[in-house]
This record gives sequence, structure tokens and C-alpha cells, in this order.
Amino acid sequence: MRKKWIKEYKNAGFDENEAIAEIDFAIEAITSFSRMDLLKDAQINDSDRQKLQKIIDERLKNRRPLAQLLGCAFFAGKRFKVSEDTLIPRPETELLVEKSVELIKKYDYKQILDIGTGTGCIACMVALKTDAQVLGVDISTGALRCALDNAMEMGLMNRALFRKSDIFSNIQEKFDLIISNPPYIPLSEKENLQIEVREYDPAGALFTSDEKGVEFYEKIAKGAKNHLNPGGALAFELGIGQHEDVSCILCENGFSNIEIFKDLSGIERVITAKNA
Repeated sequence: MRKKWIKEYKNAGFDENEAIAEIDFAIEAITSFSRMDLLKDAQINDSDRQKLQKIIDERLKNRRPLAQLLGCAFFAGKRFKVSEDTLIPRPETELLVEKSVELIKKYDYKQILDIGTGTGCIACMVALKTDAQVLGVDISTGALRCALDNAMEMGLMNRALFRKSDIFSNIQEKFDLIISNPPYIPLSEKENLQIEVREYDPAGALFTSDEKGVEFYEKIAKGAKNHLNPGGALAFELGIGQHEDVSCILCENGFSNIEIFKDLSGIERVITAKNA
């Protein structure tokens, strides 16, 4: 069946490597069989085979993201629940987690805020990899339900907490580190995106109303001064080509020690800065 599904993907215009990756992901999500299990001739039962065929048919017909159809995605080696209310975790966001964890360990940060938490993948992984407590906030009730489910599944109920808030609107506390992967795509670029992104990812997690895609960096940087402890820090994921604009925003709001980190594709993907 695996070879048949790969052929169906290729006939629908998918690259072979992408087809193999998606099919293996789907099989593992439904059956728990790894690619190695399949190579060892593990047999998929009829019920799971029918379920997989239905999911693949929907994926190829409507281009709905496979993670939404399966209800899960892998991030930093862990399985996370996803829904139509959440942005599907992307591999490049793992760099934001990595750099945040480095800051937490270097400065012994204890209280962390994750703005626009979505699935809670950043909050959960930071809590899992450090001794810090993380508060994830989001404006979407559906996203918060998903994040809470993920924290419960990972046994992080006292370490990753969640609250409804429009950025700082429902935040009174101060933190050592504020992390965010905010919306950073100008709405004018919507039609240039893949159909999987523009039609199925939640618009509120993607798009900005300004032409540079930096409005949320400005809002967070401006408000962060009232919610960061002395010596605290900010860590952002960046859109392509936004590092100079965001650096200026951080400087204008009194942040220093600005560092920019490239992802595996050589794109300036993460920026960090210290509070005075």
C-alpha cells in the first residue's frame, strides 16, 4: 500500500521525497509503525488501511494539510495535537526554542511568557527542557484548549500554564523572558502562499495589517518593558528579511545585546535582545 500511496501523491504533483515523508508520517500517526517497521514487513490492518486511504484522498483532493487531517504534528521530536484553531508547528521554530532554552540556562531565568502560544509547542518544549515555568497566552480559545491538552499529555500541568490574553491585555505579572512566534506575513502576500497555508492555517496566526509584517513585534517590544524583570530578555521568530526592521524596533524600545541567528537554510530566523 505504501508504494501505491507514493504513486498517488506523485500523480497529484508532489515531489517523491515529500510524498514519502507525508505517507510515513501518516502511517506512524495511525498505526504507530515506523518506517523501519514497514521495511521489516509490518502489516497494516484493514481498518487502518481504510482510514489512511480516506485521509490521503482528502489530502490530495483539497490540499488540506496532513497534520490537520491527522490531528497531530511532530515538533522537536515530540507529538503535538493540532487543530484548525492552531498554526501547525514548523521545524524552523525549533531554533526559537533552542535559543530560548540557552538564555534560560545561561541566566537562570525562572518565569517565561510565550505570546501567541497556539498548540503550546514552544511553551511545552521550553518547560520540558528547563526548570522554568512557562505561561502561554493566546487570543484563541480553541488554540488554548489544544495547548492545554498537549501540556497534559506531556505531564507539564504545573510547568506549562495557559491563559486567554490579547498580547498583554490579561497579563499583570513580570517575567524573565518573553518568547513569541507572532504573525509576520503581510496580508498583501496571502495569494503568494501555498494553498495549504492560505486556506487552512488560521489567518490570525499568520497575517498582519501592515505592509512590512512587523506590527506585532512593535506591540510586544513596546509593552514588554512593563512585563520584563531587569536583566530579562525577548526572543522572537522572524519572517524572511525582517531582521533589520525588528532590530530597529528593539533598539527604539531600549533593548540591547541584540543577536540574530540563522536557520539551516541560512535565513535570519531568530532574534534575541536583553532588557536594560
